[in-house]
Amino acid sequence: MSSRHQYLSDQQWEQIRQHLPQAGGRPGRPFADHRRIIEEIIYRYRIGIPWRDLPREVFGSWQTVWKRHRRWAADGTWDTVLAHLTAQADSINGIDWTVSVDSTINRAHQHATNTARPEKDTGAATRGSESEAPATRDEPSGHAIGRSRGGLTTKIHHAVDGNGRPLAVVVTPGQVHDAQALPLLLGDIRVPRVGPGRPRTAPDAPLADKAYFSKRIREDLAVRGIRTVIPERADQQANRKRKGRGGGRPRTLDTEIYKRRNVVERSFSLLKQWRGLATRYDKLAVVYRSAAVLAAIIAWLRSLERVSFGS
Repeated sequence: MSSRHQYLSDQQWEQIRQHLPQAGGRPGRPFADHRRIIEEIIYRYRIGIPWRDLPREVFGSWQTVWKRHRRWAADGTWDTVLAHLTAQADSINGIDWTVSVDSTINRAHQHATNTARPEKDTGAATRGSESEAPATRDEPSGHAIGRSRGGLTTKIHHAVDGNGRPLAVVVTPGQVHDAQALPLLLGDIRVPRVGPGRPRTAPDAPLADKAYFSKRIREDLAVRGIRTVIPERADQQANRKRKGRGGGRPRTLDTEIYKRRNVVERSFSLLKQWRGLATRYDKLAVVYRSAAVLAAIIAWLRSLERVSFGS
């Protein structure tokens, strides 16, 4: 394979190799070269071409590449790899638990929208929590494609650590309000311990814009003992002032910590360098989301590689 089509360094490959399935579809039949397949998947999403247009002389059969990605999307392999990488980072105190959340909206190409999409359940989301495995059970009727001002669109929601590396990825239709996806997003944060102990699931403080400000969200976070860093919306400020003393005290905001929220915007800038994610070409939401998880894996691999070289 030429260097033009190679995205993983040897060190990055070793980080994920041990966490990939070794057995194939039938007992005793091993998979073909995992590294080549992953390079092909990355190439497809980086370039944004149809699966059938993968260069056969470089990658071989496109069906093999698609089937591998589809299988790993359904059985949670990509989420397992991401969990191992975040666990490794957490073991060396490499995660900043001041978590920022936001979403980005992406146009769905006509190749992704030529499937039946019943109107019901279009507000559903797909995510990778273990309680929902296998992931195909989370596939909504609308395949996480909704109609917003931009036409047929999909939203990718990120929860990133203080260094902009994704801890959780959720996909919803484009018209779904950000606040609706927040419980799913925070619920998907699960960083296992390398040694004994329960996985960490709660950030120190979630940083979010005004779209996430609501009484219910504040109460849910307070129950979990999580500090809220979300600015109050202007209409809610007016309602509180109109009620006088009955409206309660003004909501406090740590403006210094809130300045760090831009890391989630930078994570989306990196995500959209993958043309197959900036525009959705995948019919299935679980396949599209898994590509976003793969992009998160690459971000963590590069981060851990820098730490290794620095030591």
